[in-house]
Amino acid sequence: MYKIAIIGTGNVGGALATGFAKAGHTVLLGVKDTENFKGKNLLDNPNTTLHSIETAVTMADIIVVATPATAAVEVAQSLGDTTGKIIIDTMNIVMGRGPAGFTNTTDAILAHTYTRDVVKCFNTTGFENTTNPIYHGHGIDMFVAGDSAIGKAAATQLAQDIGFGTIHDMGGNDKFFLAEQLANVWINQAIFQKNGRDMAIQFVYR
Repeated sequence: MYKIAIIGTGNVGGALATGFAKAGHTVLLGVKDTENFKGKNLLDNPNTTLHSIETAVTMADIIVVATPATAAVEVAQSLGDTTGKIIIDTMNIVMGRGPAGFTNTTDAILAHTYTRDVVKCFNTTGFENTTNPIYHGHGIDMFVAGDSAIGKAAATQLAQDIGFGTIHDMGGNDKFFLAEQLANVWINQAIFQKNGRDMAIQFVYR
């Protein structure tokens, strides 16, 4: 079991924190203000505890970043010493709102942190599907990208632990942008085309 720092306790971070805790992992919520933060109900699970961001990172094996994309650089800088840690980036630049000078949030994190074990995962669907990834009796697909083999392995295991089905390897760091584009396909169809959020991207094979 992993010790996982969740940075960002909104819809996405909250869904992942809930899933990881239910699966038996130790969840460390890392927040700026321990008196005033979203997701206080997440502490109802005994596997979940509350900490400052830097303390949560120090205690964790894996750091999950689930904040607004515009805060990617600021959040990366707030993590402190990430040497030896795995970072999983769940963010997406949507409608141009992201870190200045970067085409995706994961490159922004890599440019402002110590560890090289940074991957993108849990970004290609809505938080509702993270909370319940089961459709017609089967877990939906999830996607992971990055150069880090240990980061990919950890993200794949975590995705399977919370009910996702096939975890597709999209390639290395050069596929971070592509992973965000896949997320934007889902966002377009679910939200902008008004098909509703109860839908998922699924690959099928002959």
